[in-house]
Amino acid sequence: MSALVASGGLTACAGSFDPATDARSPVAPRVQAMVDANREYPRWAEFPRTVEPLPEPMAIAAQVNTLRVTSGALAGEVSRIDWQTTQDPAAFAAEVQARVDAVPVDPVTAETLAEIEDFVRRTRERGRAPPPVDRR
Repeated sequence: MSALVASGGLTACAGSFDPATDARSPVAPRVQAMVDANREYPRWAEFPRTVEPLPEPMAIAAQVNTLRVTSGALAGEVSRIDWQTTQDPAAFAAEVQARVDAVPVDPVTAETLAEIEDFVRRTRERGRAPPPVDRR
């Protein structure tokens, strides 16, 4: 049943690809003339050519070789990177801390740090438990 309905729908569509012009219409002769004049699809020769010429195969090969050379150089640089640290972690941390300490700190930032530390101290003092109550 569904195949019958589907095939009926397809035949309904097929009629729309071959429309007939109503001969009683006053513009029918002009419409038919335009349809007949444009019935064929354009040929490839009628399409515009590309503006840029295609690169020569030797130019493409040169670009590919350049990419190969640069990727080889990059692979060489990557292979020289020490990806795993083999030194003592404490020494590495001390070295990083020394590098951070070597950067001068803005006075406003130091002031802010002092204010934060003062706030933390006051908050800890307020957070202390009260002394126990003597129940005797």
